[in-house]
Amino acid sequence: MTDVRTAEADPPWEGLQGAERYAACMHAARAGSLIARSALVKDLTPLVWHVARGNGLDRASAEDVVQTVWLALFSHLHSLAEPKALAGWLITTTRREAQRVRTKSVNDLPLTDEMAEQLTSTQPQPEDEALRADRDTRLWRAFGELPEKCQELLRLTVLAGRSEYRLVAEAMQMKRGSIGPTRGRCLTTLRELLDTEGGGG
Repeated sequence: MTDVRTAEADPPWEGLQGAERYAACMHAARAGSLIARSALVKDLTPLVWHVARGNGLDRASAEDVVQTVWLALFSHLHSLAEPKALAGWLITTTRREAQRVRTKSVNDLPLTDEMAEQLTSTQPQPEDEALRADRDTRLWRAFGELPEKCQELLRLTVLAGRSEYRLVAEAMQMKRGSIGPTRGRCLTTLRELLDTEGGGG
């Protein structure tokens, strides 16, 4: 109980980035911290949403998948072997669930324990999955090097979508017409950082 209170008052993930931050949040969440759970949801929902939409789901189906994935994570919070691999687990789980929903046209079937336990065996080519995991790791490392304003803008535009740039502009205190160009510059910077990050492979 003391550890939870300490985590709530002085979050151990404060100031951390990427995998280190997620691991700290995971440890605190396992100890019962609701704030840590909220931090994970806030930080990683854009990633889960992007993967769901990227697998061809409409907005409503993607929202269902996002909820299912978070429920699956919190149901298996203590069984995830490596907290630093959380982002990869979310990507794999979201991709599988999104493909299942799209293929079977079922929106509300929950992820079962058996499915969660066998996630690593769903990819036909382990080499491809390793390459994807490496790419995703480099992408989010590069994302963490972006200026805070760019990170926030990209998160909000992923969550809100192009049709809601007005809301993004209000949240960022920017002119609506500047959202698109600024987002473009942020993405260009991200690509440059990713090229530098992944120059060796």
